[in-house]
Amino acid sequence: MPPKELLAQELELKIEHVANAIELLDQGNTVPFIARYRKELTGEMDESMLRQLQERLQYLRSLAARQQEVKRLIAEQGLLTAELAKLIDHATTLQQVEDVYLPYCPKRRTRATIAKEKGLEPLADSLMDERLGDATAQELCQLYVDPDKGVESAADAMAGAQDIIAERVSENYFVRELSRNFFRTYGDLTVVASDQNVSSPYEMYYEYTESIRRIPPHRVLAINRGEREGLLKVTIQLPQEQLIERILLRFTGRQLVPQFLREAVTDGCRRLLFPSIEREIRNSLTEVAEEQAIKVFAENLRNLLLQAPVKGKIVLAIDPAYRTGCKLAVLNPEGRVLDTAVAYITPPQNNLAHGRQLLLSLIEKHRVDLIAIGNGTGSRETEEFVAELIGEQQLPASYTIVNEAGASVYSASPLAAEELPQLDVTLRGAVSIGRRLQDPLAELVKIDPKSIGVGQYQHDVNQKRLAETLQGVVEDVVNSVGVDLNTASPALLSYVAGVSKTVAKNIVSYRDEHGPFSSRQQLLQVPRLGPATFLQCAGFCRIPEATDPLDNTSVHPESYPVARRLMPLMQEGVQESDLAALAKELDAGLPTLRDIYAALLRPGRDPREDLPGPVFRRDVLEMEDLTVGMILPGVVRNVVDFGVFVDIGVKQDGLVHISEISDNYVKHPADVLQVGEQIMVRVLAVDLEPRRISLSAKGMSKS
Repeated sequence: MPPKELLAQELELKIEHVANAIELLDQGNTVPFIARYRKELTGEMDESMLRQLQERLQYLRSLAARQQEVKRLIAEQGLLTAELAKLIDHATTLQQVEDVYLPYCPKRRTRATIAKEKGLEPLADSLMDERLGDATAQELCQLYVDPDKGVESAADAMAGAQDIIAERVSENYFVRELSRNFFRTYGDLTVVASDQNVSSPYEMYYEYTESIRRIPPHRVLAINRGEREGLLKVTIQLPQEQLIERILLRFTGRQLVPQFLREAVTDGCRRLLFPSIEREIRNSLTEVAEEQAIKVFAENLRNLLLQAPVKGKIVLAIDPAYRTGCKLAVLNPEGRVLDTAVAYITPPQNNLAHGRQLLLSLIEKHRVDLIAIGNGTGSRETEEFVAELIGEQQLPASYTIVNEAGASVYSASPLAAEELPQLDVTLRGAVSIGRRLQDPLAELVKIDPKSIGVGQYQHDVNQKRLAETLQGVVEDVVNSVGVDLNTASPALLSYVAGVSKTVAKNIVSYRDEHGPFSSRQQLLQVPRLGPATFLQCAGFCRIPEATDPLDNTSVHPESYPVARRLMPLMQEGVQESDLAALAKELDAGLPTLRDIYAALLRPGRDPREDLPGPVFRRDVLEMEDLTVGMILPGVVRNVVDFGVFVDIGVKQDGLVHISEISDNYVKHPADVLQVGEQIMVRVLAVDLEPRRISLSAKGMSKS
């Protein structure tokens, strides 16, 4: 089946929309551009669907290329039959193609190849004859005794022939498919401790068995990690005798199998086939688990990046620490540094009097509205100090805790040195914390997504695949929000559709040299930004003070003529319900016209403004203050397969297990809750020693 037809069938899309999407992708158009500005051609596929289609298309093309390659390689050996060619052409996975090729691919010297060198392959062929019994087989083996070839006896001949048969069994396409399905259906992942006396985080797996069909992805990754660390031993257990009987019937076609053939097949299964399939199944379990972990990370990252910005506020950012003191940075509403300092308000210095004076002077001098405290080392003491100061002095400011994961990575990066050359590395961290509060998206794009800390087992998964997925997420979010062409950093601009890192730097250099952009058309004057790049990026670039108000909307320049005809009609009272009739008159597709209408209705709209902002506090709560049954507001900090971690205002995030998320059945926590979401929770248990908090959201409303 041609790829476009197969994709249409698999993704339940119209074939013409799939064909159009493939053509647009092949022409070099970006996913955000296609999703936003080519809706009529694709049937309004969103970014997620387009990326799924793109990925699957790439796989199908790789599959087709490998099918042709394998047929060529087998044909060069003079062994390609019509039956083999049909088997290869009908393969739907790369694994099936490799299974067909397995008997024909070059391999290292094995017991079977040694037996073939001794001239025993014809004997192996004869032993497969269904009319041959054990006695006749022994007589036949006698004919192949040849000391010059290393075959000293009939037993040697039989052993060599059995080695050949054993390898054939392990490489047989149909036997491998049968075994693979049997493993998946009846196999159990069995885990034991390498040493029962060693204490470790994996103790729940020291004597553990779970069906391959049912084991959840996060458990697979945990077991894999324990195995890598040498603390766990993992095998797949299954009823092997039952599988061998099925293989005997499939491979020989006989109900009654002579002993010599049974021995050969059994040896091939235990020595070659089963270990190979076990490795495959383990790899498959890991791939599925990694995909799930990457999916969870991607969704968490998307929600984190889409957190509402805090606009128009002067922020005092604090990067807490012990020995080196807390770094302070005051930022204006645009994120420009107004002042910096260091306060020694945490142990061991505890210079609280000087700290109070310093913070008060900064707050009063710059009229600080909000205080952003990083959640790293020293955060608890800093929060207590700030809360007490606000209460004592009756300050109008409030504070919030900001996740500082990755701030130190940014601080030491060349990008930070370029952006904040006048500041010490340690002070750059405070600036990053403050800017994360003011505009999470603009600041977080400067950091490797893997350093942001909203995933599970992110360091255990395929790093290339993870990076590609997260890159796509950031790209989709940046383009859905849009960027201010006159304030965006090179890091942010590099995620705009069609804009490379080099072009992003060129945009900023042009802005520095010629002043703020007043028109999208000026982009065409930026070095290396030609018409093709302009087509991709223009609609995602905003200019709030533009001469043409359309330049501050998501309307693409190619649609300006339609937008200009629609504007007076909207002033006359045209409603969204009238657009279907207007589309033909304006020579525009209905989806595009709807988007233009929405953009004109709310020019300069930031979609993040519709989301709830951060939780601001004026007092502090200790973990020791918690009691069972207490109901508190919280913010979801991380979503994982087994639950969500919630910040309830104490140093330690609490866990809402998946079973405590809702009164209704929850398949996955991400179906109900998202990173950054505000919820009410009930305290179930507080364990001060390992500092664990168990929470429940059952019967609770979202705050």
